[in-house]
Amino acid sequence: MMAELSMCSSTSSSELTPEEERIMIRDIALAAEANTKEGETFYLITQRWWQHWIQYVNQEQTNNAYDGSSFSENYDLTNSSALKRPSGIDNSDLIYDGMSEDSGAGVEIHDTLLEGRDYVLLPQEVWKQLFTWYGGGPTLARKAICSGLSQTELAVEVYPLRLQLLVMPKGDRSTIRISKKETIGQLHKKACEIFDLQSDQVCIWDYYGRRKHALMNDLDKTLDDANIQMDQDILVEVLNNVNSTSSAQDNGSAQREANSALVEPSKSSLSIAGGLSASKGTSKSYNMELSSSQNLTSPIRDVDNTFGTSGVSTRGSSGGLTGLLNLGNTCFMNSAIQCLVHTPEFARYFREDYHQEINWQNPLGMVGELALAFGELLRKLWAPGRTPIAPRPFKAKLARFAPQFSGHNQHDSQELLAFLLDGLHEDLNRVKHKPYIKSRDADGRPDEEVADEYWANHIARNDSIIVDVCQGQYKSTLVCPVCNKVSVTFDPFMYLSLPLQSTTTRTMTVTVFTCDGTALPSAFTVTVPKQGRCRDLIQALSNACSLKHTERLLLVEIRNHLIQRFLEDPLISLSTVKDDDHLAAYKIPKTNKKTKYLQLIHRRREQNSESQTISGWKPYGTPMVSLISCDDAVTRGDIQVMVYRMLSPLLRKGSNCSDTNSGEACGGTISSNSLNKDGTDSKASIPKLPLQLVDDTNGCIDLSMGEEKVVKPSTSSPTVLVYVDWSQKLLEKYDTQPLENLPEVLKYGPVTKKARSEPLSLYTCLEAFLREEPLVPEDMWYCPQCKERRQASKKLDLWRLPEVLVIHLKRFSYSRSMKHKLETFVNFPIHDFDLTNYIANKNNSRRQLYELYALTNHYGSMGSGHYTAHIKLIEENRWFNFDDSHISPISEDEVNTAAAYVLFYRRVKTNDATVSNGA
Repeated sequence: MMAELSMCSSTSSSELTPEEERIMIRDIALAAEANTKEGETFYLITQRWWQHWIQYVNQEQTNNAYDGSSFSENYDLTNSSALKRPSGIDNSDLIYDGMSEDSGAGVEIHDTLLEGRDYVLLPQEVWKQLFTWYGGGPTLARKAICSGLSQTELAVEVYPLRLQLLVMPKGDRSTIRISKKETIGQLHKKACEIFDLQSDQVCIWDYYGRRKHALMNDLDKTLDDANIQMDQDILVEVLNNVNSTSSAQDNGSAQREANSALVEPSKSSLSIAGGLSASKGTSKSYNMELSSSQNLTSPIRDVDNTFGTSGVSTRGSSGGLTGLLNLGNTCFMNSAIQCLVHTPEFARYFREDYHQEINWQNPLGMVGELALAFGELLRKLWAPGRTPIAPRPFKAKLARFAPQFSGHNQHDSQELLAFLLDGLHEDLNRVKHKPYIKSRDADGRPDEEVADEYWANHIARNDSIIVDVCQGQYKSTLVCPVCNKVSVTFDPFMYLSLPLQSTTTRTMTVTVFTCDGTALPSAFTVTVPKQGRCRDLIQALSNACSLKHTERLLLVEIRNHLIQRFLEDPLISLSTVKDDDHLAAYKIPKTNKKTKYLQLIHRRREQNSESQTISGWKPYGTPMVSLISCDDAVTRGDIQVMVYRMLSPLLRKGSNCSDTNSGEACGGTISSNSLNKDGTDSKASIPKLPLQLVDDTNGCIDLSMGEEKVVKPSTSSPTVLVYVDWSQKLLEKYDTQPLENLPEVLKYGPVTKKARSEPLSLYTCLEAFLREEPLVPEDMWYCPQCKERRQASKKLDLWRLPEVLVIHLKRFSYSRSMKHKLETFVNFPIHDFDLTNYIANKNNSRRQLYELYALTNHYGSMGSGHYTAHIKLIEENRWFNFDDSHISPISEDEVNTAAAYVLFYRRVKTNDATVSNGA
């Protein structure tokens, strides 16, 4: 097989047909797939060129693109039309402008490339064959490495480590690319070759954060195992220099380290470490050595002069101002990460040695991988240097453990934040074996005793930095509405989700129909209790539409022009009705007779605008409902009369369906014996309407032709279905527009000026969260005294507050078919957020003051929104806007906007340790 491949590879592409090229590459790919192993070389090729070649050789389906599946799945198409042969391979869109294989700096690819979108990975033999045929380049080779927990999964290392080598005391620098699977010994050897040093004269240090973090003397250890990060510094220390003879541990190294802190690159358009381009703002890095004139060796040089006066410096200033590249709708992730990274307690914890606290065996965790990925990312973001970081490894871990966040769709930043806090807690849980603890009911014991017991039980099973910093406790009180049994529990919380509507009422719009032909349908908007029931809505509608004492309302939900469900049970919770649902109510007479509902479903033919063809009958508009007797036989004429009466308000002005023309349109006439409201025999002739009745077997009986015949409705179904088919001629007589525009229960429109001018206080939102209200029917409580599920009332109270209080503003309301965003402006305090009076534990007399230090923002709608973060660097006492990779200073006045979504508060250390309960 390989011999055949070798012979074929010498064949010029110009001598081959597209089909022959396809077959040859397919065979090479199959052979390569079968022999892939660690260390194999793969090559990047631009998706644009690859797509062109795929279409060229698979001309029957030109839209077929490589999607990341096995190569053999992409080569089984046939030709159908001639496409132009691709020109030479052009990978220029994968690399930075002006870079080539001939440049001394090597070739650097863009930091934000995605496989399948920007490039395809080809096995070495496939690349060689294509390169032989087409030429071009540049060549972008990458190695396959083992990855995953078991180190048995093969992955191509598209982005090897980029490290800054710094030689001391001389001060020379060089930026290199090296695989994280290379050993410390190989890095040592490479450093000696680059700087022309003797290996026995050199020791290398993990110089993370420009501090000697660890001596790298285990030469067989991989860089991955040594926790070396992308874009970090490696200190190359020459031991026998002319000034002193020192070892890695002598006191002289401290002086050299002090000197090295002054070794900074001069400010230019390009950062040696891979900073921002002044012209394009894109991340670049270069494999180059500085000339001796650029080396700063004088310890007395003025540090401030090394940075210039404009732009953001890459080194020598406080950390924490590093952006995150957007990998495709990852702003939701970037904003949440920046807030967590800039939580001082987390920044301190993850920059120190937290590995000893990783819980590798926790079945509820991620085997420590989430904590490691987050810690690695945090260290990068706090390292000196302002080059935006591509959080690709972290996103890969996230997608592995939380597939809902995979891909490149927009997600909810708060949902991600909740997952991260919970996942980090489980990965870092200091409790290795959780004891089983059965909670006891309060049974009249003092709240303080019960609360402390619950918290001790919680800490016995959950003890981590997340619990230390973010977890609080609230008191939950349930009261049974039947036996008045009171149940008190004290539960932990990680964040508070506060509602933005402070009101306890809800407006709902419902369209009311008559069945006796007396009026057109009319929409009514009424106010009902937010946690009310259908009986509350029916009562409000009855008052609004002036319902007679001889009538009642039948409430239904309409979906896809059909009745989805009858809301006849008066105890159905209104919470089951979403804002984008459509409701209708029908006025029907009160009666003691046995009746069924006659549902009149409207249908019409739809015309395809492109083909001008007519499709079949399809439902449209809103169904109408009337009552039909179950006691007596119902004739075709009876149903015709009932439907004619229901539709009579829709008759167009001047139209009379009993005239000659309408007789043709309506299908003839019948004599009515039941049309008059007073019950007298009118003997009037009315048209036959094109009606179809659905019988017991789901067949249709035509009610508009043939002799009158007795129709017996099925006794097994509470409804009788009748279709009315609206032809164009019939629509000339009737105006069905009032049936077509059924409003939503709550129609959202643009935010009104009134809404903008009336901000909602954060305190008001908190009070709404703590207000007592009944449980929804789907979440009823099992009363231990009644031994039944009851709709208890629930009351929450804050009992114990955390050091960092995370508050989620519930801007998004969810329904079956949509998510809606509330643009309400919330007036939240930046300083002195005082929660003292909201603490139910009156024995805790310490004043509860908080200060805002970070928040996420959401701009725009759900489908096309964008997330940013406002963060205060506490040491600088200055606010910044973090917009993915772009960071800019802002004033404190710019922090509070209507886009605020998740707020991060820190406890203020106050001198006044105690306050009165009324303070």
